[in-house]
Amino acid sequence: MPESRKSWRIGKRDTIFFLIVAAVVVALSLGSQERRTAATPNDAVHIQAGSRNGCLACHDSEGVQPQPAGHTKADQCFQCHLQPEQWVGDKP
Repeated sequence: MPESRKSWRIGKRDTIFFLIVAAVVVALSLGSQERRTAATPNDAVHIQAGSRNGCLACHDSEGVQPQPAGHTKADQCFQCHLQPEQWVGDKP
């Protein structure tokens, strides 16, 4: 009795699986890229800014250089922005 082989066809579940795998690969590759935010200037004012409140003294909505619209409200400025070389604040 001959066995009949079923040919494999890409179905809806296979397509969804491949899309999920592709999304994970893209997310991991984008997440592993170098940060692109501006480094903190290496001047006397920025060297002394040791906390989020120190940053917001100038960068709040009414400060000298407000944060751009849509900027994150995270409590860790130096998670994205590099510290100046001689920075005296808390290390991340």
